[in-house]
Amino acid sequence: QVQLVESGGGWVQPGGSLRLSCVASTDSFRAYAMGWYRQAPGKQRELIAAVTVGGTTNYSDSVRGRFTISRDNAKNTIYLQMDSLEPEDTAVYLCNARFPPHYNSYTGGENYWGQGTQVTVSS
Repeated sequence: QVQLVESGGGWVQPGGSLRLSCVASTDSFRAYAMGWYRQAPGKQRELIAAVTVGGTTNYSDSVRGRFTISRDNAKNTIYLQMDSLEPEDTAVYLCNARFPPHYNSYTGGENYWGQGTQVTVSS
């Protein structure tokens, strides 16, 4: 079972940037599809960015063009670069791993979750 640990959250003013990291404790990291979700108070958990085993990325409409997901297989880590942050981006951000995923997809497999990191965007 893989453990996921997020870091990099915090407080930032509107228009600012943050970079989140998620480190996975597994020797098979390159075989996992990885993603970032977020959950704001009173709202459902939302998938915002995903990266497949092959490196294909996908984004929700709410963050496309502002957020960038990437993976570093040598460091067992994924990142979420968040730019042009808005108050509506305030949420707990959670790292997710899927194994084994469907081929070149972010579906299928067992789901694993990190504990989450808080991001607050306000002036």
